Amino acid sequence: MGKQYFGTDGIRGRVGESPVTADFMLRLGRAAGAVLAAGDRRAVVIGKDTRISGYMFESALEAGLAAAGANIALLGPMPTPAVAYLTRTMYACAGIVISASHNPFHDNGIKFFSADGEKLPDEVEHAIEAELARPFSTVDSRAMGKATRIEDAAGRYIEFCKGTVPFGTQLTGLKLVVDCAHGATYRVGPSVLRELGAKVIVIGDEPDGLNINDGFGSTAPAALQAAVREHSADAGIAFDGDGDRVVMADHTGALVDGDDILFILASARQADNRLVGGVAGTVMTNLGLELALADRQIPFMRTPVGDRHIHRALVENGWKLGGEASGHILCLDRTSTGDGIVSALQVLEVMAETGKSLSDLRAGVTKMPQIMINVPIAAEARARLDSSERIRGEVSSVETELNGRGRVILRPSGTEPLIRVTLEGEDESQVGRLAERLAAVVRDELS
Repeated sequence: MGKQYFGTDGIRGRVGESPVTADFMLRLGRAAGAVLAAGDRRAVVIGKDTRISGYMFESALEAGLAAAGANIALLGPMPTPAVAYLTRTMYACAGIVISASHNPFHDNGIKFFSADGEKLPDEVEHAIEAELARPFSTVDSRAMGKATRIEDAAGRYIEFCKGTVPFGTQLTGLKLVVDCAHGATYRVGPSVLRELGAKVIVIGDEPDGLNINDGFGSTAPAALQAAVREHSADAGIAFDGDGDRVVMADHTGALVDGDDILFILASARQADNRLVGGVAGTVMTNLGLELALADRQIPFMRTPVGDRHIHRALVENGWKLGGEASGHILCLDRTSTGDGIVSALQVLEVMAETGKSLSDLRAGVTKMPQIMINVPIAAEARARLDSSERIRGEVSSVETELNGRGRVILRPSGTEPLIRVTLEGEDESQVGRLAERLAAVVRDELS
């Protein structure tokens, strides 16, 4: 059964447009409180990124949760994975993050975590939507919830991050550029690295409510790459707006994406006999990573796009490592969800232990040219993607030209009104030409 509000990663959209409105968030808070705070554990943790609209939605959710009888623990601006961690350690019944992740400031959204610090299962999201359909109600005044601000939230999370590398790990001697995307990591990210001994140069750490992800962060890594070269740094680290993604740059400024990070971590864990099972990627994972892992006899599986699908595959197979090229890395031997700071620390640990540069550590994987074109569409047009004979015919034609030496991926974005047209193959010029051709057909059919 489909969901009316929940997408691939919570609820997301443009601020002021349904459902990302203050009145909806009030109703969502009450519905979530009624479903999630129905047992003995009635505390709900709320964190947010640095968007200006976060103030409004925090207040609306707080009021709705209190009306349902839930107590609220307010964390303020904190990375999404920090909310997952604090939900677990504070024994809350759920965690809520107010964020639109890597989207511009004019978007916002809501992500939920279970008491275990994991994404909500489908049946719980369905239950919340069913509760949303009921009239707004308020518990008796004696049963209303209370709100508390957690003043030491940042310190708790910093200590947790440091604990995900072996005791005594020192980053002394490493000069790092850290790009915080003017987002939720702007305080805790640099603090973790400095406390482990690194020399840290920070960019993207001046949030004003409007500049999150604007020219900085994992979705705009050029600023990081330039800063690494300017400061002759050993490496660079770029987080996205809510801190659950990370990409890096080596000492030359060359980009090290999520596929490279997975290769580095899998290879290191295999060498130390710490790799459990194999690695999970998605349909978007570069074929070069799959081939590099095969050379090392490391099993690999693909899932649909989205960290919840990767998480499910890892749990079902008893594996611990997976992720996406975008930098959403899951290290389930360290934490319960994608965590940009923790993922970066795992790579820095390998650098510190081996004395090798990022460039050397990623040298074993050769990427195939991969081009993705985002085609804007009207929201109602995405349903026509699978039914269009013209699009299916063009996909077939493109696959024929690739002659078995590449892949075509055509999928709607789960967070934006876009169709993502992705091609991968050996010949970059051919891949680019075919991607443009297919994107033009999609644009013509669905715009």
